[in-house]
Amino acid sequence: MAGIAPYVYFQCPCSDPAQADVEDDDRTFDPRAPGSNYSLYPLEYLLYCEDCHQLRCPRCVAEEIVTYYCPNCLFEVPGSNIKSEGNRCTRSCFQCPICIGPLSVTSLETAPAPALLAADNAPAPPSGPYALTCSYCNWSSSEVGLKFDKPNGIYSQLQRLRNGGRSRQTPKERKESASRRKDSAGVSGPVVTITSGGGGGGGAGGPSLLEPISEAPKEVVPDAEGLDVETQFYNLRSFYQAQLAESNGRGAGSISALGDLGFNSPGSLSRIMSLYTGGGLADKRAKTRVRTMREALDADEGLQVADLDEDAAAATVARLRRSGWEGTASAEQRGWQVPNVGEAELHGRARFLDELRPVPYLLRTKRSKRCPVCRHIISKPEAKVGTTRFRIRLVAGSYIPSISIRRLSSSPAPPSSSSATAVGSAVPQPLLAPLRPAQYLLTFKNPIFESVKVTLATPATTPGRFASRVIVLCPQFEIDANTDVWDEALKDGGDKDRRRSTRQDGAGGHGHHQAHQAEPGKIWERGRNWVSVVVEVVPASLSLEALAAGKKDGEDVDLGPLREDEDILEIPMFVRIEWEADAAHDEVGTAAGKDKDAREKREMAYWCVLGIGRISQE
Repeated sequence: MAGIAPYVYFQCPCSDPAQADVEDDDRTFDPRAPGSNYSLYPLEYLLYCEDCHQLRCPRCVAEEIVTYYCPNCLFEVPGSNIKSEGNRCTRSCFQCPICIGPLSVTSLETAPAPALLAADNAPAPPSGPYALTCSYCNWSSSEVGLKFDKPNGIYSQLQRLRNGGRSRQTPKERKESASRRKDSAGVSGPVVTITSGGGGGGGAGGPSLLEPISEAPKEVVPDAEGLDVETQFYNLRSFYQAQLAESNGRGAGSISALGDLGFNSPGSLSRIMSLYTGGGLADKRAKTRVRTMREALDADEGLQVADLDEDAAAATVARLRRSGWEGTASAEQRGWQVPNVGEAELHGRARFLDELRPVPYLLRTKRSKRCPVCRHIISKPEAKVGTTRFRIRLVAGSYIPSISIRRLSSSPAPPSSSSATAVGSAVPQPLLAPLRPAQYLLTFKNPIFESVKVTLATPATTPGRFASRVIVLCPQFEIDANTDVWDEALKDGGDKDRRRSTRQDGAGGHGHHQAHQAEPGKIWERGRNWVSVVVEVVPASLSLEALAAGKKDGEDVDLGPLREDEDILEIPMFVRIEWEADAAHDEVGTAAGKDKDAREKREMAYWCVLGIGRISQE
């Protein structure tokens, strides 16, 4: 099995339990625990909160949407349009339903000959009809009968077309036609008759009343093409709203009067209470006038007659067999499709490739991120769509030291170069030999302008079934501030020699002729704002026989087969950093003097995981 490149992951404190016991504070972090995968991230993925002084990962931050935009035309969409128009681009931005490539508007009419010019010697503009074509797979909307009259406003034109080129009414046009029918019905009006009692009011006929002529029930006329989903919903909603208005009336205590106000308003609450309290004479008269609601009778009222013809189902099955896999839409293509409210079959879901429609682009968002504890903004992008800059972005790499790990090679080197070299961490390393010590170099780089004291703590053995031994030769050290590069260059030579002479210490004056040996309590190398220390590991043996032989009396040992990635050597390391910073003056009008230049001590602690490599199973 091939080796892996060394890596370093940082733990976010959001995965820690809210109420941890005192005993849990001393518990070693286990990188093999099931929940550890959700809390370990590279340093580039983490943010930092300046108020809480804690790391924040993408899982624990609170996100807020700054702006919506189309990724194709980069048009910024107002947030108020999302509720009314949906989360798709309403301009001429579409994707191919076959390969999800961008579609362009092209004219289906052949271009005129170059000799046929206009009066001003300019080429004639292209004329319709137009279609959406894909330059990658050569798909065209004309294959499903979708052709457009104008090259712009494709989204609105597509809403009026069904597959095959059949037109349909938009919600706005439906509303206008319904209002016209209502006005025409109001002019003609129902015919009323005046009935009177035979003897001036004392007859059996009773007093004179205005009674509408009872209308005959309408015949059910099925639609030839069937109602689409949107039209049926609109008709049903209009029908039931009219039925509720007729049955409940428009009194002060009616439920229909609550539609104008919210249910939390005082007027609505008083109307609701009047339904259950107070039974006056007016309420009794209102109850006697309550009419029974009826069902829809025709397509204008939202009635959709179920098509139980078995011939249509048999034709669909025969088409599936005839088209085969090549002509059937895949699950991914059906998932990309927007529900076609203009079709009645399968509620707008397509079965075949010739039923797929152009897909409008999904809108994207720019989001700001807040700390989940103090609600402090830790990341906020620019509101402009065309820029990728951030107004606020507190990355963790600018506040805590970065850690890099690489293997230390003890092979002798020429005198002109360093006596010990480090292998780059980006290259996969060979397998680790069991029970054979190996040394690795940890490099800490300080990003802030203050010197930092670092304290490292690792368990003597790694957690898990196969325990490897770990030794940090220098667990405490100090990293210099991140000063200017020219300041380092202008310093005197003695100070520079002092910084670079660490590797030759302890060599007995023969550091240029023999390999440098790592010593406990001493750092390996120091630079302007970085320090390197040595970590020595002894990989464990993956043999189950050795595991069974090393168990204690009465101890249960898992002798099962090797699990996935159990042969990777991971070291949990607790890092504690201390530094001094300017005191934060929250009070207004702080007195000048010593308090103004006061310094305060700050500290931070976190867990990280060092991925050393893969242990050989031989």
